[in-house]
Amino acid sequence: VGELGRLVGVLAYGSADPADPACAAHLHCPPLAVAVAADLAVSALNPSLDSWDQAPAATEMEKLLVAELAELAGYPEEAAGVVTSGGTESNLMGLMLARDHVLGAATGLPIQLSGVPATGPRPRIFASAAAHFSVRRAAALLGLGEDAVVPIPVDRELRMLPDALVAALRDSTTRPSERPVAVVATAGTTDTGAIDPLETCARLAAEHGAWLHVDAAYGGGALLSDRLAPLLAGIELADSISLDWHKLGWQPAAAGVFLVRRAETYRSLARRAAYLNPEDDEEAGYTSLLGRSLRTTRRADAFKIAVTLRTLGRDGLGRLVDACHDVAREAATAVRAHPRLELHADPVLTALLFRYLPADPAHADQVNAGLRRRLLREGRAVVGRTELPGEGPGRIRLKLTLLNPYTTAEEVERLLHAVAAAGQAEEEAL
Repeated sequence: VGELGRLVGVLAYGSADPADPACAAHLHCPPLAVAVAADLAVSALNPSLDSWDQAPAATEMEKLLVAELAELAGYPEEAAGVVTSGGTESNLMGLMLARDHVLGAATGLPIQLSGVPATGPRPRIFASAAAHFSVRRAAALLGLGEDAVVPIPVDRELRMLPDALVAALRDSTTRPSERPVAVVATAGTTDTGAIDPLETCARLAAEHGAWLHVDAAYGGGALLSDRLAPLLAGIELADSISLDWHKLGWQPAAAGVFLVRRAETYRSLARRAAYLNPEDDEEAGYTSLLGRSLRTTRRADAFKIAVTLRTLGRDGLGRLVDACHDVAREAATAVRAHPRLELHADPVLTALLFRYLPADPAHADQVNAGLRRRLLREGRAVVGRTELPGEGPGRIRLKLTLLNPYTTAEEVERLLHAVAAAGQAEEEAL
């Protein structure tokens, strides 16, 4: 107990507290107390979902949770899914099934057995220039190579440009050396929360025989909000979806969910292990989720999500989403009103980009990068940093990702005042 207390103190002292209004850099939410308590119960009971006999209740709960979330996304009854470690794993699964389904249909080969053909058209994946880096990583892991990902230009708000996607798909289709395999649409980019035109992406993917994967790891939480859910119109047309409830869902990490519109598309992932899911057990009614996940040993992370949904309900969680959206809009108003701060664009969800404006614009990147480190060094705030697409100087931006629904306008004002003061100090130190 003594060492536990000592090391918990070390961990707490050296942690960024996502509940603190000045901790606003990343998609790193303050978990709800009920979710933390549920997570503790899972840790104590330690069920593992690689076989029914290790986790009977947890297995059935995950099935029910996946069905509820599939319905929330507008999927039909034949949908399926699994709880994952997060968007990176979910995106990998979506692109793996896209590869197996599209290339399998085109070649008549079981891709999971024979591999990607060494000859013939090269697979292509189309994703916005603002898509998560895990899309490229997935292409590499799947043997397609990062160069298989075709970046589609974005507008100022970092949304995929539909005309650019049309042109890229048309060009690829007319080349005998290429085959469109997947379109990845982002519903909530990491930096700005931008949402790609999902209905257009779905139509274009279908026209070119490509799989549509929607990365809604961030924006999926908007499905809980009556105000914001219309922004995700068309998500129900996706072949697969990534959701993360440890972002805009207030769960302890990890709490990702991967969904597919048709359970049959899971075929290439199915595996049989005599000691885990013998066929006669499944025929006798013992459910196996082994063929739904990339992992074998798997924690019962569905439990905390289910407990939270039961406790707060969709409406209760939706109110938290709306509250964070309100905080982001208040922050944007405050940035716009500050003489030394510049807003990049109004927030779509709960994130916004801005920068400090030094007297000499040539020093903008240096000052903004430095002020963020100054705030960290002095222990005053954790503010994000990113870069806008393009070339040349002037692209560095600061980022606020506001996931605490109880943050007040006054606390946001104090945070922005600290940013401006740090910017002035950096200017004076030049």
